[in-house]
Amino acid sequence: MPLKLILNFTLSLLIVLVTMPAFIKFLKKLSFRQTISEYSLDDDQKKAGTPIMGGILFIITPLVVTLITNPKAFTDIDTLIVMLAFAGYGIIGFIDDYLIAVKKNNEGLSPKAKLIMQAVLAIVFFLLYMGHGKLEVYLPLSRVTLHLGLGYFFFAMLMFAGASNAVNLTDGMDGLCAGVTIIALIPFLIISLGMSETLPPLIIALIGALLGYLYYNKKPAKVFMGDTGALALGGILAAIAMVTKKEMALIVIAGVPVLETLSVILQVAAVKTIHRRIFPYTPIHYSFRLKGMPEKSVVYLFWMAEAVFALLGFWIATR
Repeated sequence: MPLKLILNFTLSLLIVLVTMPAFIKFLKKLSFRQTISEYSLDDDQKKAGTPIMGGILFIITPLVVTLITNPKAFTDIDTLIVMLAFAGYGIIGFIDDYLIAVKKNNEGLSPKAKLIMQAVLAIVFFLLYMGHGKLEVYLPLSRVTLHLGLGYFFFAMLMFAGASNAVNLTDGMDGLCAGVTIIALIPFLIISLGMSETLPPLIIALIGALLGYLYYNKKPAKVFMGDTGALALGGILAAIAMVTKKEMALIVIAGVPVLETLSVILQVAAVKTIHRRIFPYTPIHYSFRLKGMPEKSVVYLFWMAEAVFALLGFWIATR
């Protein structure tokens, strides 16, 4: 196992580092470029034209590396669910990116279309999982287990939709989302080591691929992951939490994306009820920018915050 982990990490890292420059040129040739909203911060307007869909490379690479080094992963139901969630949510994100960047449809996929696609994926995951998995949720620190039965389907759908959208909201600054996700994956890597033979190699392959991507996504970013990457990362975090039975711990382990989502929810609620904003701008990382903090400093601050959440979540998950 240790040698396989090292191999998967190294292969994924090197593949992304070596192939990304050519992939960026390919994305530019296809005009897969970032469009910036007129409501974006002035500094972000400079990012218009940066290639998007860089997430394609860090989705394909870990899956291919895992297929080559560990074919058993494709016969293990839990690992198969994780890979399907990763690829499935990546496809939803790709369609959204394609509509915005190529078809110039600024709205992308409608919320209804996204919900339908996510519901279809949730049904597939549930049908695969219910045959051998436990349809229950363990509440950390309480020793209480909630047996949900078929209700677990709705819980899982909410978890997948919440995680994918939360990570998507976190993808707003150079290096922010990739760094936060790498940190969030580490507790799950450690947890999975004692539970599965096939899941840890996949997780560490993804960490390696994300580190390679981060080299090109750090400020000033040469490529963005787009919804393709962000939705895929949220999907795989939710899937890993489901198959390792750490669903509730995910809320803490992915603390930064959760806070990003809460900031948006509270902002919208405040505007609609008291007709005023709570934060200068949401998702919350933009508020730090408006207060004068440089983008790099905000990213490092959120990385450190995520490290604290990951440690706390790991402690909770192992109680």
